[in-house]
Amino acid sequence: MATVVLTAVGTALGGPVGAAIGGLIGNVIDHQILFKPKGREGARLADLQVQTSSYGTQVPKLFGTMRVAGTVIWATDLKEVQSRSGGGKGRGSVTSYSYSASFAVALSARTIGQIRRIWADGNLLRGAAGDFKTELSAFRVHGGGEDQAVDPLIAAAQGIGVTPAHRGIAYVVFEDLALADYGNRIPSLTFEVAADHGPVAIGAVAGALSDGRLGGEGLAQVAGFAASGGDVRAAIAPLVEAYGLALRSDGAGLRLAAVGDGAEGAIDADGLARRVNGRDVDPAERSGAAADAVPVALSLRHHDAARDYQAGVQRVTRPGVGRQEVGMDLPVVMAADDARALAAARLADGWTGRATMTLRCDWRALALAPGAVVEVAQVPGLWRIEEREWEAMAVRLALRRVPGAGGTLPVGASSGAIVRQVDAPHGVTRLMLADLPPIRDGVASAPLLVAAASGGAGWRSAALFVMSESGEAMPIGCSALRAVMGVADDILPQGSATLVDRRHSLRVTLLADDMMLGGADEAALGQGRNLCLVGGELIQFEHAERIGADRYRLSGLRRGLRGTEWAMAGHQVGEPFLLIEEERLIEPLAVAGGVGEPGASLRVAALGLGDVAPVEAAMTIEGAALMPPSPVHLTVRGEGGGWRIGWIRRSRAGWRWNSGGDVPLGEEVERYAIRLLDGGAVVRSAESGVPQWTYDAAMVAADGTAGRSLVVEVRQMGTLAPGRVAAIGFVA
Repeated sequence: MATVVLTAVGTALGGPVGAAIGGLIGNVIDHQILFKPKGREGARLADLQVQTSSYGTQVPKLFGTMRVAGTVIWATDLKEVQSRSGGGKGRGSVTSYSYSASFAVALSARTIGQIRRIWADGNLLRGAAGDFKTELSAFRVHGGGEDQAVDPLIAAAQGIGVTPAHRGIAYVVFEDLALADYGNRIPSLTFEVAADHGPVAIGAVAGALSDGRLGGEGLAQVAGFAASGGDVRAAIAPLVEAYGLALRSDGAGLRLAAVGDGAEGAIDADGLARRVNGRDVDPAERSGAAADAVPVALSLRHHDAARDYQAGVQRVTRPGVGRQEVGMDLPVVMAADDARALAAARLADGWTGRATMTLRCDWRALALAPGAVVEVAQVPGLWRIEEREWEAMAVRLALRRVPGAGGTLPVGASSGAIVRQVDAPHGVTRLMLADLPPIRDGVASAPLLVAAASGGAGWRSAALFVMSESGEAMPIGCSALRAVMGVADDILPQGSATLVDRRHSLRVTLLADDMMLGGADEAALGQGRNLCLVGGELIQFEHAERIGADRYRLSGLRRGLRGTEWAMAGHQVGEPFLLIEEERLIEPLAVAGGVGEPGASLRVAALGLGDVAPVEAAMTIEGAALMPPSPVHLTVRGEGGGWRIGWIRRSRAGWRWNSGGDVPLGEEVERYAIRLLDGGAVVRSAESGVPQWTYDAAMVAADGTAGRSLVVEVRQMGTLAPGRVAAIGFVA
């Protein structure tokens, strides 16, 4: 037995591995083996309409004219521009902000001719005449030539020595594109790219993708095509499957050919072998697959130039039995009529190709190459040779009726250009613990203990553990999102908790230069934006001015928020700074299923990919969320030889100004503890159920404090914890 080996085919299309495949497949060439559908590896029709910025995303090779989204390969941070209007004749000024961005989008791994229209979020950004509908500083097209220069903007931002020219990749650069029309974000862009100056023949496409090792004459032309995939087979397969092509190997080399255009040879009745090795044999065996094995409907998705190159779908059906429906994605630009005709032809191919036949022939059949389309005597139709085998002094041919089993072959694989992820180390983990006052609506029933983890630019997350007193580590899962944290560079002076501090500012240094702080208007501040913890004080800031790679100056300060005015006097250089964003915080004890008790200790450990040893943070629980804020507006008035002390209570149940009414009490009962001090000695202690207390003349006489300098301390007694002290001095 001898089998024709297609080693040459395999070698030409895939190197040594391809040669091995060729040696194994024998006479089966085209659709059954070489172009048998496999797992999807590259962009297809839908992918061409969605802009990406993922590392490793393949850039397609474009032919003709296509509409593609491309891949964002470089971008700057958003640039903010502040402008102020109004403010005259007693009216408040209005500060507005606008944003722009610069970025580059890769479009094709093949040279292109020009860029025509551009759409942003589906709206026209650039017209057919080249006019832009949105403001930008500059727009540059790099055609993808092997000699193209580095883009000057990217080189200025990244450094000329580390900026690639992306040779072989066609891409465009937007410089300072205004983003106001797109929600202050980079919009989803699609581009009308003219890679060639007209339609391209499928044979030319195959030649370009295979470095000239595969061709084809007289094949259809495509107005536009996007080639992608893990190898040449995957790139060409959509064309082969949709147009019903077959592979030919002859003296001219490897080529694609249309199936069913005509017979390349004939098998006469004289060429059939009716006796082999002295015994009678049946020279022809015919068979056919069941009708319901053929799809009853086929839907072909394509790009329609009449719809601005958006996707179009044409669906055709056949009569008869069957329930199976199939779809075909074809990244080709074609008219709706042409797409419908193509879908109908492929459905007809499937129906016709159900018929198969095996012939036994004499030695003259060795001249018929696998893949050839022949006529068979006394058998209607055209038949394609799928296998040829020399067996028992006869040539066995396996044939399938055509049209209906097109073929295509792979050539050298090409991964195309990719965008590589920045190789930044994960770095060590920074861990902060905080005992916060209430930052949400409602009355807390347990301390609000939070952990924030962060690190440098390469840091992503860390595993967290709650440590017991015995040193046992209880895992509680991963940290939240990377927190924005750093240290304070200034000592904030004592301030006011009732006025906006526009005189002083605070400079902070963040952990990494890719961390950002931004400004906020009154509405955003009212919603809790730009709340940060500096030492033990909660502060909000209006403006954040970048003064270094990782440094900001914060101004327009709201001080002593949530009852933290007690911490105004304790600031120091280098104290922790943490931007309070709930999605970046985790409550370790709550996750572990416990609650913290005031006076107890809390230890948390974090272990990230870049940590040699766990990073620990510890604190003594104070229970700030359980403590009523200190009373305010203490007053002392003389009354009948004694003194009436009054105050205004506050509540941990609400922080908003309610006109015409008190904030809710937030405790089961209203109760205050009062201490009267002479120097450091406690002269008298008392309690009150109302926000006042009288130190009458009898008490003054009994205590012997007349004419002495005294201090009265008042604290509200909460249901779960005593509040903070407020004090006022007077001379009795």
